[in-house]
Amino acid sequence: MPTEIVPPTAAVADAALRLGVEARLAPVSLRPLLPTPPIAGPARPVTHLGSVDVLLETIDDAPPGAIMVVDNGGRLDEACVGDLMVLEAERAGLAGMVIWGLHRDTAQLREIGLPVFSLGACPYGPRRVPPAGRRMASAVLDGVAVGEDDHVFADDDGVLVVASVHVDAIVETALAIQRTETAQADRMRRGESLRAQLDFAGYRARQAADPELTLRRHLTERGGAIEV
Repeated sequence: MPTEIVPPTAAVADAALRLGVEARLAPVSLRPLLPTPPIAGPARPVTHLGSVDVLLETIDDAPPGAIMVVDNGGRLDEACVGDLMVLEAERAGLAGMVIWGLHRDTAQLREIGLPVFSLGACPYGPRRVPPAGRRMASAVLDGVAVGEDDHVFADDDGVLVVASVHVDAIVETALAIQRTETAQADRMRRGESLRAQLDFAGYRARQAADPELTLRRHLTERGGAIEV
């Protein structure tokens, strides 16, 4: 990424729309364990088959700042990640973990503080006999495929997956959108309504004469960022 500033997922989604780039939305059932400011990093996916060896292998091979994506098939009968694995990831410099499944050791995970997204908690770990094999470096989050050529953006609003080749352009555009909207919010706090900033009265007058005029077009002509 060209900057250490990570844009929020809402701005990333808006930027993807503006650029015509796909930003895959992970299932909204994936929720952060703790309040999570925006994080981003290269995806390091792994399919979990019941044993921690592939998780450790993923951590071993991941660069600092990566986000580990664990595919446990969305299972709700077992947790596939606990405190030791999350602490290991945190000590290795990973930026976060996305689990298509459940976690456990919730109290310890809160103490560790590494951003973790999952479907919830379960006291049981895997009770199945895992097959032998090397790490499968892929994950599917309820139909959303994640590979090592992807980048993950995540925060309290959810998780987005973007092809790494588009990251620089998306971040640049998302930060520009965020700056515009932050400036608009600052002006509102100083007393200037959003309707005044967007000349909403002028839009309504123009639309009365031109019923096909959209707010999107009106804002595009004015350089507004609330509609993309």
